[in-house]
Amino acid sequence: MTDANTSDANTRIKDTVTAHPVVLFMKGTKSMPQCGFSSRVAGVLNYMGVDFTDVNVLEDADIRQGIKDYSDWPTIPQLYVKGEFVGGCDIITEMTLSGELDQLFETSGVTYDKDAAEKIREANG
Repeated sequence: MTDANTSDANTRIKDTVTAHPVVLFMKGTKSMPQCGFSSRVAGVLNYMGVDFTDVNVLEDADIRQGIKDYSDWPTIPQLYVKGEFVGGCDIITEMTLSGELDQLFETSGVTYDKDAAEKIREANG
């Protein structure tokens, strides 16, 4: 049996990830991340010029727990593209370096800076 807060958080999360093409649930905001992992993922997205919606889980305990239940993933940040859970910091880092994130953005119709993505790979190659 779910309580009203869990149900409400689930609905808000679903509405958010379906209303916006790219959503990052993170600690802090894209302009002021409040943890290293959130900072890394937001930094990659910002550097690549991706227009994304940030959700600060520190502002809402129901969302902070709810997103973990929603994705069945224990950690934050969590990246969603076109309503689908992509992964957390390690997965996004690996996908950026392998070029998989570029492919995901291309197939999802998400605009990003290909040159910036290449620079990230060159710097970490």
